Amino acid sequence: MIRRVAVLIVVVLIVAAAWQFGLFGYLSLDVLRNRWQELLAAYQAHPLGFLLSFFALYVIVTATSLPGATVLTLSAGALFGVVTGFLLASFASSIGATLAMLVARTLIGESVQARFPAQFEAVNRGIERDGPFYLLTLRLVPLVPFFVVNLVMGMTKIPVRLFYWVSQLGMAPATLIFVFAGTRIAAIGQGKILTPGLFVALSLLGVSPWIGRFLARWLGARRVYRGFKRPRTFDTNLLVIGAGSAGLISALIAATVRAKVTLVERHLMGGDCLNTGCVPSKTLIASANVAQQMRTAARFGITSVAPQVDFAAVMARVHEVIARITPKDSMARYRSLGVDCIAGDAMLIDPWTASVGEKKITARSIVIASGARPTVPPIPGLDGVRYITSDNVWELQTLPERLVVLGGGPIGCELAQAFSRLGSKVAVVDMLDRILPKEDADVSEFMTRKFRAEGIEIYTSHAAARVEPGQLHLKTTDGAEVSLPFTELLLAVGRRPNTEKLGLQELGIGVARGGALEVDEFLATRFPNIYACGDVIGPYQFTHMAAHQAYYAAVNGLFRGFWRFKANYRVIPWATYTDPEVAQVGLNERAAKEQNVPYEVTRFGFDDLDRALAEGAEDGWIKVLTRPGKDEILGVTMVGAHAGELIAEAVLAMTHRLGLAKLMATIHIYPTLMEAHKLAAGQWRRARAPQRLLGYVAYFHGFLRGRAAS
Repeated sequence: MIRRVAVLIVVVLIVAAAWQFGLFGYLSLDVLRNRWQELLAAYQAHPLGFLLSFFALYVIVTATSLPGATVLTLSAGALFGVVTGFLLASFASSIGATLAMLVARTLIGESVQARFPAQFEAVNRGIERDGPFYLLTLRLVPLVPFFVVNLVMGMTKIPVRLFYWVSQLGMAPATLIFVFAGTRIAAIGQGKILTPGLFVALSLLGVSPWIGRFLARWLGARRVYRGFKRPRTFDTNLLVIGAGSAGLISALIAATVRAKVTLVERHLMGGDCLNTGCVPSKTLIASANVAQQMRTAARFGITSVAPQVDFAAVMARVHEVIARITPKDSMARYRSLGVDCIAGDAMLIDPWTASVGEKKITARSIVIASGARPTVPPIPGLDGVRYITSDNVWELQTLPERLVVLGGGPIGCELAQAFSRLGSKVAVVDMLDRILPKEDADVSEFMTRKFRAEGIEIYTSHAAARVEPGQLHLKTTDGAEVSLPFTELLLAVGRRPNTEKLGLQELGIGVARGGALEVDEFLATRFPNIYACGDVIGPYQFTHMAAHQAYYAAVNGLFRGFWRFKANYRVIPWATYTDPEVAQVGLNERAAKEQNVPYEVTRFGFDDLDRALAEGAEDGWIKVLTRPGKDEILGVTMVGAHAGELIAEAVLAMTHRLGLAKLMATIHIYPTLMEAHKLAAGQWRRARAPQRLLGYVAYFHGFLRGRAAS
């Protein structure tokens, strides 16, 4: 604290002294133009003193992040010429920038790092690994003001010496251009308004960001490709590794734009979604929901019956649905679309070459879409028992008598409810304090009550301690032990990206915490021609998100060097297919609080929705988060029948920035569940009705009634 106060006092005193002596009065182009001859005479009379004073002023201005550095750089060229002006401005700006970075680090950087350690951990790792390149890029591409770069870097732990020399190097091109422009501006004082030199200087100023960007990319490419030899020709424009949702869409886009594309898949076309994920799970859930409807038919005036579940037949239907969809994702279909499909394991040899068995394939760009697999936690004794995951649960032919589901996330909850409704005795275990932890607390509490009402046991705040044949031993947060018997143990504790046996580590392609590949905002890895998308990068392991990312990966890979697009994550929807379903888009309350985003809540219950009452689906609600005082939608959470379908209107509204007022003005068919959006918007409007104005309107109508009576 003492050091911060001391630094602040020193900065204030230096600025006050400079102000007192009138040094800041020289920081304008008008002064440079009107007093150029006077300043030049002063320099010629006292060259050393003038140079030192100019240098000191430059350092003070940049160190305190005051406006005027641009004028000083132009002045250096006008007064001292290109060589002397460049050397003076270059060293003064680098020293001042380093002091500004240190001031920012002392005054706010250290406290910000201490307050947000988790957020800055990844930043500091990136600075430690690629700090020089990040800083050099910012310096070479002066779209971000240099003083902002100084302040931002002060928030990190970049070494001072590294910051100085990279700044000296990175700011040199822009400094030279401005100094040269200053020499041309000096010609104005001699009556030469538009000289060829001035035209060139101004042109360089305009294109300097593009020159810097090109130079930064060129330097970055040379750095990462050092030691590799680029092929003169390529076998294919795009090589796609993995034929799940992300890989199939990437290949389809490439074929659509008539690029030569090769698709490699080591296992099953269609990936997890078709074979072990979305399709089989939703088919199983459909059968389970029919069984539940039979049990609860009395609610609709029909005699309830106990369903007779033929589990083998249920599983046969699951595989029948998979088989009906499989041709859409088959190699035969994609070959007919122009995709060269190869079965086998792809291994990257260099940034442009992969081997598939004995065959080597060269590609201008590569898309890694290798997906993910169920996580197997390191529980003592697990290796000695049989367990199932979302990958192999579909091989069961006998309904488990007692099923223990380890994991209370979406996959665990969906399968737990489905097996319970089909007749298994089910228990859900999670080490966290609630199931569906990414949802709001009211959603978790509601689904917990729903599950328990259906006979599902919930063990939250219980960690798996060890496993024995037919027995899972748990430990609570207070150290107590609980034992759960099982005939089948289902692991549903998340999914881990598939990054092994692809040659990624050998090429130095980074893997983040949790195993996901590290990519930039364009979905490129450290190599500008190698992209990744889908579950292998996250952060949202959804089929629709994989397809969304595949567009950016394919287009950026095919047309890199000409144009590219940043992946857009502004509006992300997802759903959990329990009964009732849980769907969300944008922020919920939990995320808004974590991100310190202010919000207002509007909640409308399905028990006030006519169609929901008619269908016996009144359990649920829609909750809308809006920006305070506005109808801008920040996020929507829906709990209820068909929530995964109903959320689409909110997704459309957020994507095209339509507020609640527009939803309220949209005609919705009556009676439908979709009316929930309009009714929620109406509730938002009523809560903000101008009561004083409505009072005046009431007086107005009363006045009209009086006139009519007379």
